[in-house]
Amino acid sequence: MDGSGGATVTCASWIRRPENAHLVVMGRPRHGDQTSSLDIFSYNPVTASLSSSPLGTYLFEEGGDPVNLVVHPSGDDIVCSTITGGCKLFELYGREANVRLVAKELFPLHNVGPQKCLAFSVDGSRLATGGVDGHLRIFEWPSMRIILEEPNAHKSFQDLDFSLDSEFLASTSTDGSARIWKINDGVPLTSLTRNSDEKIELCRFSKDGTKPFLFCTVQKGNKSVTAVWDISTWKRIGHKRLLRKPASVMSISLDGKYLAL
Repeated sequence: MDGSGGATVTCASWIRRPENAHLVVMGRPRHGDQTSSLDIFSYNPVTASLSSSPLGTYLFEEGGDPVNLVVHPSGDDIVCSTITGGCKLFELYGREANVRLVAKELFPLHNVGPQKCLAFSVDGSRLATGGVDGHLRIFEWPSMRIILEEPNAHKSFQDLDFSLDSEFLASTSTDGSARIWKINDGVPLTSLTRNSDEKIELCRFSKDGTKPFLFCTVQKGNKSVTAVWDISTWKRIGHKRLLRKPASVMSISLDGKYLAL
């Protein structure tokens, strides 16, 4: 990929900017004599390529390889999970040609171990983290007041996502189970039904404001389908085979009109 210098990238995300610039942030692990880093590139939609060199870079200390990252809807804050040091907050300053990352400690997430999943709510008022150890945390943002904490939410996290109104959080486990959490009440609400030979893997809520659905990828043997649950009843209402192999990422566009696998 242009701009990454041929190095491995472990995580990446778009950054929304008020000047309508197209920016991408990438987490790069230590490789040979190269230090692990967060790099910000500009993206050219005409050529579908990244800038040849990063606009801004943050170099991690030893053992700080990035595991996952999430960008706040404002585009000003990035939360990054590292392999050994919990999570760091990065504040983004400057315009497209002159970008600077300032690192700050997130004390409630200091030394909590690697977080497999990170997500901000659509309105930016909530941050959820799902650990490799199966520990779920939901915080108020930016105060970091804890709203919900469950050390044994899952065996280990696979994916999580907020509903459009921030009322619910869906989470999936590496063992194939999926749970729904009612955020403001701070409690688990229900588990999604599945057959004994099915594994629920990825989850995304609809975001267009008209259809209250939850989409999940489901693996059944060597067959992969995208299933739909009605979030008013949490009943499964259908499925469709969109890919012929398991999906590694699922995303929904900002306007809620498109789903990508």
